[in-house]
Amino acid sequence: MILHHQFIRTAKKFGDKLAFADRSTDRRMTYSQMLIASLIFADKLKRFDSGYLGVMLPTSAGCALTSIAALMSGRVPVMINYATGAAGNAVYAQEKCGFSTIVTSKALLEKISCPVVEGMIFIEDVAASISQADKLLAAAKALLPLPLLLPLLESVDENDTAVILFTSGSEKDPKAVELTHRNIAANIDGFSNAIALSDQDIMLSILPFFHVFGLTVNLWTPLYFGMTIVSFANPLEFKTVCSIIREERPTLVIGTPSFLAGYVKKSEPGDFASVRLAIVGADRCPEPLREEFRTRHNLPICEGYGTTETSPVISVNTPEANRPGSVGKPIPGVQVRIQHLETDRDCAPGEIGRILVKGDIVMKGYLDDLEETAVRIHNHWYNTGDMGYLDTDGYLWHSGRLKRFVKIGGEMVSLVRVEYVLEKLLPEHVSCCVVEVPDQKKGARIIAVVTDSLVNEKQMLKDMAKQLPAIALPKEFMVIPELPKMGSGKIDFRGVSHAVAERLAHQSRK
Repeated sequence: MILHHQFIRTAKKFGDKLAFADRSTDRRMTYSQMLIASLIFADKLKRFDSGYLGVMLPTSAGCALTSIAALMSGRVPVMINYATGAAGNAVYAQEKCGFSTIVTSKALLEKISCPVVEGMIFIEDVAASISQADKLLAAAKALLPLPLLLPLLESVDENDTAVILFTSGSEKDPKAVELTHRNIAANIDGFSNAIALSDQDIMLSILPFFHVFGLTVNLWTPLYFGMTIVSFANPLEFKTVCSIIREERPTLVIGTPSFLAGYVKKSEPGDFASVRLAIVGADRCPEPLREEFRTRHNLPICEGYGTTETSPVISVNTPEANRPGSVGKPIPGVQVRIQHLETDRDCAPGEIGRILVKGDIVMKGYLDDLEETAVRIHNHWYNTGDMGYLDTDGYLWHSGRLKRFVKIGGEMVSLVRVEYVLEKLLPEHVSCCVVEVPDQKKGARIIAVVTDSLVNEKQMLKDMAKQLPAIALPKEFMVIPELPKMGSGKIDFRGVSHAVAERLAHQSRK
């Protein structure tokens, strides 16, 4: 399936149906209007360099139209993270992918205080340049039957790259991931077969489209089925998002645990009455968040798991098969193996090892990085870099990144496990992140970073010792009032580790 071809089919089928309710700009567009607008924009983009096209726009109708139009014009959108270091990310993307033109917004640059980077064009200027003739020509094209309309667009194959996305960079420099039309379409098919979706659904779209979770699940999935998309650009305005949910009545709320935690705390009774399905991913779902949604809104949370390189969904819990704590069963069309860390054999149920994934969802590769691609994909199996296990019923349990396992005294310790135990003991308002720092004697020592000081650290350690071996206990508690976050809401582990290292270096100088 070709993504923009499917959008055209959907738009022609659902014509006058509301396609996009952009609550940041109060812009509402039907499917017919979106089709005409994307055709106009596609012609405008043909004036710029062919190949890759940077897109640095907030979650909005404008970003959706730019992404669709880029594909229609034969260009590949390169989605740029504007949430953290926008200017640096723009230049990094240009250099990494070898392009110059970036579609962005004057309003966005002003809001995030980002300087203009050479090659930027503004969506406001493109919109202002649209003439009546442009509108009439696009409207005439939109009326053509599919066999006549599709040949007017640039030719494309399902194995061609549909988007370039960057890995989060939470552990090291971001890699440019090439996802094809086939990758994303296969993910939508598998995901929707696991969880029944239809054109009757209304999708709350608050995740950034520069993140694969947002692009596939919040944008292309609803366009695939003909849903209505309700978007809002700032997922951190928790109270506003709750008001939008109450007013627009979405049936699907899909986001990260940190975003949903903010919404449930600011919500009022009845705010989530329309929601039939709430899914979290991109980070581990804390048990208190599940309980709060159950208590306040009688709404179960379904947790899933994925990676940028797998388009993204690998597994997901469903309302009918929800095992809290797990990340669900692999979606249809996806195979998961658990490989022993040292022998490469398949692990037995319950035995922790590397998570390997196979299926049409696996990326084409890392752009211009054959070596790293070959390291991560072998015999069509993608090494996620994550650790976990399958239980006897086929549910996948995620144990954390391999890089978040540390060797202390010859034993492998999961920092995620330490976080899980600590999190359950902390007061509700306190968040945590556990990192390791080098230790000359034992190789590493564990530091627990919390967002508020603890009344009794000794008692906390005693309680943790009931669930963890002595080598896994934190050697120090450190208070950082606000943990660094990625644009997706995930904790920035590199940022936390850097802050801890600076704090320790400062202490040693005293």
